[in-house]
Amino acid sequence: MQARSDMIRREGKTIAFVPTMGFLHEGHLSLIKKARQLGDAVVVSIFVNPAQFAPGEDFDSYPRALERDCDLAEKEGTDVIFAPNKEDLYSAVFQTYVSLGELPNHLCGISRPIFFRGVATVVTKLFNIVKPHFAIFGEKDYQQLLVVRQMVQDLNFDINIVGSPIVREPDGLAMSSRNTYLSTEQRTSALSLCKSLKKAQTLLESGTTDAATLINEASDFITSHPETVIDYVAICDPETLEDIKTIDKSALMAIAVKVGVTRLIDNMILKVAGM
Repeated sequence: MQARSDMIRREGKTIAFVPTMGFLHEGHLSLIKKARQLGDAVVVSIFVNPAQFAPGEDFDSYPRALERDCDLAEKEGTDVIFAPNKEDLYSAVFQTYVSLGELPNHLCGISRPIFFRGVATVVTKLFNIVKPHFAIFGEKDYQQLLVVRQMVQDLNFDINIVGSPIVREPDGLAMSSRNTYLSTEQRTSALSLCKSLKKAQTLLESGTTDAATLINEASDFITSHPETVIDYVAICDPETLEDIKTIDKSALMAIAVKVGVTRLIDNMILKVAGM
């Protein structure tokens, strides 16, 4: 992969990179489309990263379909698929990790304390291997996008990090590889995430600017649905992820909920009228 990237760069071409954990869906494909617009050569990685899964999480059961993924990626114009094995990236004596100081101490980082260390480490490794000019990440994983941007800034990577909007199912559910875990009944409950975000925006537009009120309304709505257990409902600064009390400018509302055994996340930028 490094040799291929060196060759592409020697030809004066730009590399647009989409890192994934595979089991591709329309959300991933939208990232590949964006990469096709940005770079001369599109590289997609497919790697389920063990470093971001804690014991008891779904690393072993995480859906995998490499041949299908390769077909989908190629149809979207991918030039190179990089699909390393675990041993290629993490040797038996591996001991170097990348950690951020503040951004992981919010939202998903509270209940998944090793997650962003694993993300930052594998993304650093992938950047060093693929050597992209552009890297495209989905905004559904909003905190991850901020972590990668901060890491790139702090470590002086010469890479442009591009965010791409959330892609949703026709019923509004944010696309995720984990959606396949949901039963028909659980999927109905899962829609409470996106519906609560829309409800919060409506309340904000009607004059409710108290963050706690919006959080309580969303929490009550979500828990009124079967098999839902809230990890967090938060309203915070879109850059620092610090909690805010009163919404007087654009704010991030982020949600993580277990529906049955499936952990789902969603988010929306709440917008104040006239701003």
